[in-house]
Amino acid sequence: MVKQQDWEQTVSSAITTDTLWRMRAYRLALFIADQSWDDCTLLFRDRRTMSLADQLYAAVGSVSANIAEGYSRGTGKDRARFYEYALGSARESRDWYYKARRVIGEDRSSEQIEALTEVIRLLLVMVADQRKNYVREEVASYDVSM
Repeated sequence: MVKQQDWEQTVSSAITTDTLWRMRAYRLALFIADQSWDDCTLLFRDRRTMSLADQLYAAVGSVSANIAEGYSRGTGKDRARFYEYALGSARESRDWYYKARRVIGEDRSSEQIEALTEVIRLLLVMVADQRKNYVREEVASYDVSM
């Protein structure tokens, strides 16, 4: 497996000069998506796992795409919504990697699952950070005895 630091050296400067690149969650999600290409190609070779390849590739690609979309939003509430979508996709990706482990190998699946778990941890903090900026509506108690 390619190390993330080595991979980052190959990324276009059009991407790395964007302020989005400073987000660890985005860099890691983009790395995972790029690395998943080989895994999906392997899964696609077998008729029995073609649909799994499609599901995995869509889910993994959605993580960095939703982080990028959220980063571009103007309010914390909007950002949090897309970070939550990314969180769901990261969890889904982890699930698909677990299911694919018998084809792509336990070691490879474990590496990707660990990286996705790190993205999930980062996103949980990011969502909470964006949500704290807004006062939530208080829970009202209603008297129904009237």
